[in-house]
Parts: sequence; C-alpha cells; structure tokens
Amino acid sequence: MISRAQDMDVFKLSHSLTIEIYKLTEKFPTEEKFGVSAQVRRSSRSIPMNIVEGASRLRTKENRQFVGIARGSAGEISYQLLLSRDLGYILEQNHTSLKERYDRVAKILTGLIKTLKR
Repeated sequence: MISRAQDMDVFKLSHSLTIEIYKLTEKFPTEEKFGVSAQVRRSSRSIPMNIVEGASRLRTKENRQFVGIARGSAGEISYQLLLSRDLGYILEQNHTSLKERYDRVAKILTGLIKTLKR
C-alpha cells in the first residue's frame, strides 16, 4: 500500500514540497523554531503522511478521511505561507511559487476525494 501511495503524483509533489519547506524554514529566525517554522513544517509533512496512511487503510471510507485531512493541511499551509511572507521570513517569489504548487496539491486531493466517494 505504501509503495502505491508513493507512486502517486500528488504524493511525489507534496513530498518534494515538504523537502523544500524544510530547507526554506532553516533560514527562519531562531525564535521561530517552535513557532511559525514548526507549524509550516508540520502542515507540509502532514500532506504526504496522510496520503500514505490513507492508502494503507483497508476501507475506502478511511482512505477518503485521510485524504481529506491532507487536503485540510494543504489549505492550512496557504495561510502559514502568507504569514511567513508578511513577517518577512520568505520572499514574495517564494510565497507565490509555493502557494501555486500547494494549490495544485489541494486541487488534486479534491479530485481524489471525489473519486473515492464513488
């Protein structure tokens, strides 16, 4: 099941974004280690983790629930990126690029949820 999830484009994209987020947040102020930095990282890794966990479940309903959680985390990170930009922790171009890619992840997850409802 895990390998099946890891073959999904949405998993690959969200995983690569998580790596990018970790590298980007290394540059955040030290006082944000347990603040914005930790929250952005948590939301970011929540997406691929929930995709894998959902795919590992035996029931479609459970899978759909975890994909929904991943979708929520994709939405959550949109605000965290905005906050990080407005606090001056990331540049506008980083914000725009990441937001566009997380919006794509959210769109794919929404489609996956619809597919799992059938």
